[in-house]
Amino acid sequence: MAAAPIIGARGRILGVDPGTRVVGYAILDVPAPGRFEYVECGVLKVRAADELGARLLEIGAAVREIIAEFRPAGLAIERAFHGLNAASALKLAEARGALKLIALEHGLSVDEYAPAMIKRAVVGRGRATKAEVQARVRLLCRLGSVPQADAADALAIAICHVQASRLPNLDVARAKLRRRR
Repeated sequence: MAAAPIIGARGRILGVDPGTRVVGYAILDVPAPGRFEYVECGVLKVRAADELGARLLEIGAAVREIIAEFRPAGLAIERAFHGLNAASALKLAEARGALKLIALEHGLSVDEYAPAMIKRAVVGRGRATKAEVQARVRLLCRLGSVPQADAADALAIAICHVQASRLPNLDVARAKLRRRR
């Protein structure tokens, strides 16, 4: 079982945008509830020609190195979404499972967020474009340039995790307002 999530607490977060060929990752420090400081982000790439098992092993080894170097307290990962074909969804599920297992083996809490919630936390609306997410992440993290798409997505996932304690109340309030109209 995962440790208690560190939402609203101090700690370090590893945000991951899962994939089977490209994985985005981001590290944020949480010095106070709802606040974060950028540490690092990047992209892990594996050869597309390799078998899925070999790619997962390579991705797993790289994530283990990131965990060993940065010692995060929790993993924030994107929840699976429905826009994929069945074969792609199954492969992505395998990658997500491998990443979650590695995190749990290292004692990290694991929290998942829907793509729309991640976009809402970072941009303010759930149907934001990749370019809007990249631009907003650049501003929020005070980066000199726009990060690669997968790294920006990982940053957005980590930012969503930090902000998640504020979002459910907003969603409940919006749902109540819609019902009254």
